Amino acid sequence: MAAAGSSPSIVEYFGGEDGYRCGYCKNETGNLSHGMWAHSMTVQDYQDLIDRGWRRSGKCVYKPIMNQTCCPQYTIRCQALRFQTSKSHKKVLKKMLKFISRGDVSKVASEDEPMDSHIEDAVACDFAYKSESHVSQSELTSLSEDHTERVESEEKDAGETKEEVNVQKVESGSLQICTDKDTPVPGEPSRSTKIVHAPPKPGKGADLSKPPCRKAKDIRKERKLQKLLQNQMCTLGGSQLQTEDQDFLLQNSKSKTNQPKTIEDFVFVSLPDDAQHKLEVRVVRSSPPSSQFKATFQESYQVYKRYQMVIHKDPPDKPTINQFTRFLCDSPLEAENAPNGPECGYGSFHQQYWLDGKIIAVGVVDILPYCVSSVYLYYDPDYSFLSLGVYSALREIAFTRQLHEKAPDLCFYYMGFYIHSCPKMRYKGQYRPSDLLCPETYVWTPIEQCLPLLEHSKYCRFNQDMKAVDEGRIKELGRVRVLHKRTIMPYSVYKKGRKGPSDEASVQQYASLVGQTCSERMLLFRS
Repeated sequence: MAAAGSSPSIVEYFGGEDGYRCGYCKNETGNLSHGMWAHSMTVQDYQDLIDRGWRRSGKCVYKPIMNQTCCPQYTIRCQALRFQTSKSHKKVLKKMLKFISRGDVSKVASEDEPMDSHIEDAVACDFAYKSESHVSQSELTSLSEDHTERVESEEKDAGETKEEVNVQKVESGSLQICTDKDTPVPGEPSRSTKIVHAPPKPGKGADLSKPPCRKAKDIRKERKLQKLLQNQMCTLGGSQLQTEDQDFLLQNSKSKTNQPKTIEDFVFVSLPDDAQHKLEVRVVRSSPPSSQFKATFQESYQVYKRYQMVIHKDPPDKPTINQFTRFLCDSPLEAENAPNGPECGYGSFHQQYWLDGKIIAVGVVDILPYCVSSVYLYYDPDYSFLSLGVYSALREIAFTRQLHEKAPDLCFYYMGFYIHSCPKMRYKGQYRPSDLLCPETYVWTPIEQCLPLLEHSKYCRFNQDMKAVDEGRIKELGRVRVLHKRTIMPYSVYKKGRKGPSDEASVQQYASLVGQTCSERMLLFRS
């Protein structure tokens, strides 16, 4: 879905990094990942990468080594168009409405559903710094698709005809940047597999194969309604029901047609004129930074700094402007607009929550062809009583549903990683319906099918078809695209002209991790 004229993605693969500290089990060397530095990346390439288990932290793109890392991290997505608010979700939404309309402040701790920040990305922040590229920008000059030249491969034997391969020469020029539109345009049917509910083990929660519980009062009303209808059918001569029963029947026949409240009924409800507070959510492009983003940068940073110090106990000198910028503002994603895309465009954004004229929370998100991907959330600790972690997740789901109205393919809400081996990180599974990504075949599997497997083993292949393979696997290594000395060429040509030790094993590993499609679209930088 790359926009016309957009430059190809340029990545620098580092391979599997040495183990670093795990933010979940605190193992000092147990967290193992593959990593690459993304100098630039199209939204379609990143969409395809996260559908193969990759995530980004700033410009670092990493993929956990699932069968080796201490706490396997499974990519999780919520089917936003089918999302149903749970009882605890409704409590959070109602609490916010009461606070805005009447100023009610509930200091009672809400049911623990953190969603306060995406810890895996905070942990990966250190990994990103360790893996940062030091390639000069002159070696990564923007590409012109019009300028090409023919590069001949070396002759294998005397008399053999030379093989000619088209390669593209890098020229100077600027990236095409779409105009920023900061109007929030917060919606999808899923291409997911058929959902089959597996009953959870005893003591592990509600049986998801059964319908949700209903109040006894509602069940009694339904029984009375059915009885009245039966009596009406049996009444001789069509005699009328008593007035009281008629009213009951009329009232309940109407309510029966009413649908359960959607998330929009809570989020976009009309407030009274005398509401105590005003909450506004603004979507501003963070990369490249829009004028609105620049104007609010300092205020946003101060919220982040206080959040890190109070919530994550960082010392005052750790959450610097430089760290904030590299972690949450810098992004390799190119801004793109499309006729059938969202009005704000695709790319990286900050979703700012303004309460009475000041920022109290910021959700960092990527808007991609098929999803809204949540990156991080930080908020003013003074407003912890509003359960802003859960509230922002629900707002981002509503935002996804709203974007879907203009961009029909945009259907999912990606919540980062689901870590079953860490009980505190299981809360993401409460946003239903949701799917987990099989780490071997990269097919989406309903979470209900995955949970029983994860109870027995922290690393699992979710695809139960043992004959199934990764359909996107690398099939032709020679077709991997390489950027070498400002020239684009297939790996087969680069390999023949390369001097020194072979790098085929590294390129093979890279291609197997990103898949055939991305390996043929993205440019693998080789010095």
